[in-house]
Amino acid sequence: MPDLSEKTRSKAFVTRIREMGWRDASYLEHNLLRVLIDDIGSFTPELCAVQEKRQINAHWIPHFRANSPKAFSDAENGAYWKSEHLYHSAGSFPCFPNFGSGHIADGITHPVNGWTANARWNFVKKGKDEESGAVWVLSTLEAPENTMPLLFRKVDALIPGEPVHYSALRISNTGTEDLELCGGWQNIVGAPFLSCGCRLSASAKEWVVPPLGSEFDATARLAAGKEFISLSKAPLAAGGETDISVVSGPIGWTDFAMGAIPKSSTLGWTAVVNPFLKMVYAAFFPGPLLADENNDIPIYFNDIFMQYGGRPWTPWAPYEGGTDLSYCLGMSGATAAWTSGLEFSRAERKVLGSPVTFTLPAKTEKTLCWGTLFAPYEDNILDGGVVGMDGEDGILICKSAAAAWRFKADITFKVIRRLCQ
Repeated sequence: MPDLSEKTRSKAFVTRIREMGWRDASYLEHNLLRVLIDDIGSFTPELCAVQEKRQINAHWIPHFRANSPKAFSDAENGAYWKSEHLYHSAGSFPCFPNFGSGHIADGITHPVNGWTANARWNFVKKGKDEESGAVWVLSTLEAPENTMPLLFRKVDALIPGEPVHYSALRISNTGTEDLELCGGWQNIVGAPFLSCGCRLSASAKEWVVPPLGSEFDATARLAAGKEFISLSKAPLAAGGETDISVVSGPIGWTDFAMGAIPKSSTLGWTAVVNPFLKMVYAAFFPGPLLADENNDIPIYFNDIFMQYGGRPWTPWAPYEGGTDLSYCLGMSGATAAWTSGLEFSRAERKVLGSPVTFTLPAKTEKTLCWGTLFAPYEDNILDGGVVGMDGEDGILICKSAAAAWRFKADITFKVIRRLCQ
């Protein structure tokens, strides 16, 4: 295994390592970012901004994440962890063909957040693109069920000079029947980047709280099933409103909200700004207007998961009825009905007027391009949060109420699309 302690490199590079829990992983780095991607579940426990001596990881690493070389065993570990997904979970990860709760659909037992966030991906190769200078990793995963014959291929890349982790996930339906799927991409941030007073925003303009019957019934302070038009005016179950655009500390609640991205959007996005560290974390992807129906996996919703201490059971708490020690914020892009899974999404059809499933025709493939930016800004420009996001050639523009900050970024995903070919 390589020794990464010596910081003598100035150019982008990629290597293979083993990290906590003896997990095999791919490690990509250039002078702005470090990214660590596990083979198991394609979890990304580390997205780290590199600034001279200061290195800050934005991603959530749960206190309960297993630090053992032993594989998950339901008999040995199930009572505490509840699922293999939580045994390994960290940071960001793709969720296909199921988003949310584990359940049975079409006779298939779908794990929490799908095979892509549970199974061991096959590392194929790594390399460097001579044209762009990007370092990249290719991984594949074959669906374990023949009745849902899917092949997943994923390319992860860093491009020199750009503070963005790029991913392209291509899903192929190798069967003879069309498949109706749901899914998305979760980005979960935690301390030390996440703290009380961070500013949260997203591209959605209409929002809704999960209806009664969801996993949040016992943990939510927000009013079940209620619609609202601004994160600053989220409806409370006890009456009145609260501003969820300002990140809370551990207040003893766990909530979820789902927002429809306007169909006229060229770019879908979510963002969290830490005004104390002067840093912004943002996920961006092709919006409904630009997504190619024949070739792109559509993302119609922003999902916000506010894990602020509302789960007094394991593994979130050290024992049943204990103190929830977990503090994180999830910002997902998804085409799914809340976190209720594939079967529920198929029955629900639409939420807020947008589809909660997509169709992958037989013998075809579709691709989801995803960018995760983590970078500093200056002059207090984004202290109040990002109110809008768009771009121009090679530039991602994060707008505040009065100004904007520009980051070098490939907003058309032309490099990662080419690498995915």
